[in-house]
Amino acid sequence: MKWRRHLAHADSFRDNPIVFITTCTARRRKFLACSEVHEILRGIWMRSAKHDGWWVGHYILMPDHLHLFARPEIDADPMANWVQMWKSVSSRRIAAISALMPPIWQADYFDRYLRSAESYSEKWQYVADNAARAGLVSGGEAWPYHGTIHDMMF
Repeated sequence: MKWRRHLAHADSFRDNPIVFITTCTARRRKFLACSEVHEILRGIWMRSAKHDGWWVGHYILMPDHLHLFARPEIDADPMANWVQMWKSVSSRRIAAISALMPPIWQADYFDRYLRSAESYSEKWQYVADNAARAGLVSGGEAWPYHGTIHDMMF
């Protein structure tokens, strides 16, 4: 008998799960860890709940990649469309304030659906400590390029 491994589908454990998303800058250029980029992304994500049906919870910007947790409303835009939207808008805005030439972002991203509050808490604690593990600050809370836009409750 052959065993097949089945991937979990979001609707099998929750109608609107929390999604952990990671994406990198194009060619892993290090420009995300600055206040101007932080404000651009935070502003886009703050408006995305109303405009796209995606609520961003915790996030962290590292120099060449970012992590965020988001939850879609039931009738939200598909995740791929939402990610493409904020990457496109942020690309134009980042290019306008810097000497960076497109592409700004890698085309792809990593996503993982979380199954529980414990999973969210554990994953966030690991992510929040990224800057300290990278030697950028002594403790994760000292890193200025992170935050929470909306509380994500299980």
